[in-house]
Amino acid sequence: MDDAASTLVVKVTCGPEAPERLAQGLTVAATALASGLEVSLWLTGDAAWMAVPGRAEAVDLPHSAPLAELRDAVLEGGRVTVCGQCAARRDLTVDDLLPGATIRGAAAFVEEVVAPATRALVY
Repeated sequence: MDDAASTLVVKVTCGPEAPERLAQGLTVAATALASGLEVSLWLTGDAAWMAVPGRAEAVDLPHSAPLAELRDAVLEGGRVTVCGQCAARRDLTVDDLLPGATIRGAAAFVEEVVAPATRALVY
């Protein structure tokens, strides 16, 4: 894989207020994982709620895979991280999140996106 990325970092910046954009980010992350890429999903802004049990399940978007299934696929085979400042603004701690989801800050995001053989997308 000379110039090809082997890791995809997907940053989702919106929540249920923009369900199509939210679904696109989760769909791309789950699809990349199913394609054999290493995937890191970053949930920022109101997307942070997607790491809280029951929140993704409450979003219904016609013609989309259930968002909870997409999120759970990434939790199972990749990494799911909630932005530290975004979590704090929503009074979320790691205990509020689904098992496997973490909270990390901007330095960790930067470290991931500048790593060799990594591409990043923002939704």
